[in-house]
Amino acid sequence: MWYNTKATALLGIDYPVMQGPFGGNLSTIELTAAVSNAGGLGGYGAYTMSPQKIFEVDQQLKAATNKPYNINLWVSDHDIPQSGLLDEQYDKTAALFQPYFDEVGISLPEKPAPFQSRFENQLDVILNIKPKVFSFMFGTLSADVLEQCKRSGIVTVGAATTLDEAIFLENNGVDMIIASGFEAGGHRPSFLASAESSLTGTFVLLQLIREKVKTPIIAAGGIANGKGVAAALALGASAAQIGTAFLACDESNALPIHREMLFSDAAKYTTLSRAYTGRLGRGLTSRLAKDISGKEKDVLPFPLQTTLISPLRKAALDQQKWDMILFWGGQIAPILKHTKAKELMHALIEETNAYFDDLRG
Repeated sequence: MWYNTKATALLGIDYPVMQGPFGGNLSTIELTAAVSNAGGLGGYGAYTMSPQKIFEVDQQLKAATNKPYNINLWVSDHDIPQSGLLDEQYDKTAALFQPYFDEVGISLPEKPAPFQSRFENQLDVILNIKPKVFSFMFGTLSADVLEQCKRSGIVTVGAATTLDEAIFLENNGVDMIIASGFEAGGHRPSFLASAESSLTGTFVLLQLIREKVKTPIIAAGGIANGKGVAAALALGASAAQIGTAFLACDESNALPIHREMLFSDAAKYTTLSRAYTGRLGRGLTSRLAKDISGKEKDVLPFPLQTTLISPLRKAALDQQKWDMILFWGGQIAPILKHTKAKELMHALIEETNAYFDDLRG
């Protein structure tokens, strides 16, 4: 059967369908558990969380499901140079964004404080709580950590946006590789070359990797229904990871206006931009993203740009100035239909079943 893949065997799940793990406080226990309980693999994005909070989330997940789930972290969690953020750089960024702060009637924040990487401490918690699946982006783990994961029964999943990154991850020894196409919503997890030069579509990337890499592949980007899942499997993926369709479900922590936008005409238009966080990510096209296009050199490094934008985002939300806000979303959003995670999972399974039944005649 189509659902008997290397991924389902390795992950201990019924169907090769994974929910994208959303960072930035968009993941919820309810959504992750709903997907896992329906036979897929729920995912929880934890890169912004303290070690204690990750521990608490894991306890809540264990109480909500007895099925496998995935916890996701970012290996590289900042782009700040060793010299720190220079006043000159902050002043350039401040000048660029001043008009938007003026428009909503608030002051620009002070220069963001230095950022301390949290990854090492977060990693200690992962090795302690031992989730069934640990996925990571923006790099890979040391051989020692991968070995610890293997000994603990933790399945490791790295993200690649190019063939070179997939080969790198395989040589590193990860258990599975996500082929992340440029259609996907959210941040581009490139780590060997710039995100702007790592923009291959999901199904091309999947075929390139499948040709050169033996590690099981998870296709991600531009998949939101059973036909997409079937296409990914037909091209050699062991599983499909679905982000935007689950983000649009009521169980996610996306704001009601965000979910509404994903089902609106606005979802037809998406943009890759660094304007909101300092890292390249895809969301629904906004006036601010259009204005900043071509001026990325004056955007603060990740995550300091997020710190700068945060009060602007809050004010814009309060004033319903939606065109100043980034609502994450992938290019596939216009075909979304479901607002409940359980219904979406059932539809994905039924549609994929029907597709393969038709093939068999």
